[in-house]
Amino acid sequence: MNAQQFEGRAGFQRLLVDTFVWAAEYGCRELHAWDASFVDWPLSDANALTALTAWARHGRQLHLLAQQYEDVQRRHPRFVRWRRDFGHCVTARAVEPELKLDGAPESLLLAVCPDGGALSLRLFDRHLWHGEISVDAGQRLRGLEWFDALAQRSSDSFAPTTLGL
Repeated sequence: MNAQQFEGRAGFQRLLVDTFVWAAEYGCRELHAWDASFVDWPLSDANALTALTAWARHGRQLHLLAQQYEDVQRRHPRFVRWRRDFGHCVTARAVEPELKLDGAPESLLLAVCPDGGALSLRLFDRHLWHGEISVDAGQRLRGLEWFDALAQRSSDSFAPTTLGL
């Protein structure tokens, strides 16, 4: 298994941006991202948005899954604007807060590439900021299965635009 442990909030955020850059460089078609609120993700960071913009081409899809997106809308206005501009490649779904998430990672980012390349970033403990980044295909497959099972119990959320009256 090709996995590397990390600790610290700054390390987690750096690895998230690095994963976005990696996904753009390797032509990953899909990104799957889970977090209860994405509040600790560097979504308005200039480097993250540059990498996501480079990644966001025709046929690519960013799947977001959270319990709520109010914190994203409040704390990441640059990402909200990016979401509006790149709505064609973003799906955002929400799960009910009551849904049992036993054994779930605090955060998860999976990159799926056409050549079979894979990268998974998992945060296990938000208090100690302990997690793992891995290029193991089995790890990615287990993460995708978990993500898909959770997504099946979710509903559309975080629209790219809001209509006002």
